[in-house]
Amino acid sequence: MPETATGSSTQLWIDVAYLVTGVCFIMGLRYMSSPKTARLGNTISIGGMAIALLATAILLDWSRAFWIALVGVGAGAALGIYAARSVKMTAMPQMVAIYNGCGGGAAAMVATAEFLKSNPQTSPVPFDLAITSVLTAIIGSISFTGSIIAFLKLQEVMSGRPIVYPGQQVVNGLLALVAVASVVLVTIGIDTVPAFFAALASALVLGVLFVLPIGGADMPVIISLLNSFTGLAAALTGFALGNNVLIISGALVGASGTLLTLMMGKAMNRSVANVLFGAFGTLQTTEAGPAGSTGSGTVRESSVDDVATMLAYARQVIIVPGYGMAVAQAQHSVRELADQLEKKGVVVKYAIHPVAGRMPGHMNVLLAEANVPYEALFDMDDINPEFPNTDVALVIGANDVTNPDARTVKSSPIYGMPILDVDKAKQVVVLKRSMKPGFAGIDNPLYELPNTSMLFGDAKASIDKLVGAVKAL
Repeated sequence: MPETATGSSTQLWIDVAYLVTGVCFIMGLRYMSSPKTARLGNTISIGGMAIALLATAILLDWSRAFWIALVGVGAGAALGIYAARSVKMTAMPQMVAIYNGCGGGAAAMVATAEFLKSNPQTSPVPFDLAITSVLTAIIGSISFTGSIIAFLKLQEVMSGRPIVYPGQQVVNGLLALVAVASVVLVTIGIDTVPAFFAALASALVLGVLFVLPIGGADMPVIISLLNSFTGLAAALTGFALGNNVLIISGALVGASGTLLTLMMGKAMNRSVANVLFGAFGTLQTTEAGPAGSTGSGTVRESSVDDVATMLAYARQVIIVPGYGMAVAQAQHSVRELADQLEKKGVVVKYAIHPVAGRMPGHMNVLLAEANVPYEALFDMDDINPEFPNTDVALVIGANDVTNPDARTVKSSPIYGMPILDVDKAKQVVVLKRSMKPGFAGIDNPLYELPNTSMLFGDAKASIDKLVGAVKAL
């Protein structure tokens, strides 16, 4: 039946709406590259998504599918609002991981439905639909189950250490081979339905086994990589459905996630392959008590009053936040301490390592929540030259990104990784609960240096005490 003028006009406006949505996503991504404009970027992106949803509603033309979609959108929106308002900032990496998994799972489900809708048991499936559907199912499924394992590790429901077993790479290789063979069978039309579900099942298992050997210290990289997988799956879904906005948005997420993964790998001086297959963090260390030693030397424990005096009479203090600050929810206390020091004429700066925390930009998000001025945040390359002229470097749980072994110990798994040069400061104060190693499971000789002192205890409680002691000086 020829398309009516009204139908043609409606489709034109829908295409225009999708184009506007794509532009909004691109602009939103651009503005979110800076904490100063991130809120505006988020607002623009939300506006773009609203336009896309409205256009899709018009496309469904009040059919039964429209009402089903409306229920889904309403339920998803309610759940999203509740989660966004109730989640703790320390749990943000877990939420990012699980949301990313939902995106991958949704793409796989849509691709499966579109594939089955073409009646593959009775008629040949067009090549373009077959290849895009099966690839979406594979990539989306890997992202789905992989993100669930990442969530469980970050939530500490399961161990954050790498989980390895004999023949691990062989098993993964066989699963990948099954997936590839299934793609070939689906695209050439042989046993298409069984082959499609074989691909789906192998990808679901591969996603689990893919993330199990990843150590907790590498979670920022793996979250970014899985995010790029979800974007690619969404773009392929767009090709399967003939939906331009999915193609644009998926390509943006896939490309940005891939670039971020490569950048974070570079920040760790490790290839993505090494992150995926290196089982980083399997080293076993001996735990020590609060006044123990990480190795052959000893550590020097300090008191709140001593540290407060050191900070209050310094000319420049650099605060180095890590996951210890996040887990203690100490970002507001850190900001209050900085305010008190600045009132005494101390210059306060923040040193941000690219892979500090559990997700890309984790420290930036936490400090932004505490209204720390963006101008006070410095990237690693910008802040490292400042440490030799700094009186005190205050390290809050940033274990692995301050480890001097990365420079000199070739046998260390972090050898060559760029670190924050805190050991070059005149005095270093480390806030930790105990001498237990960080998430990477590696001892840090920084704690035994003569210019380093330890302040043991919960980070927030310790900083609150420091605030009171600084005020009293």
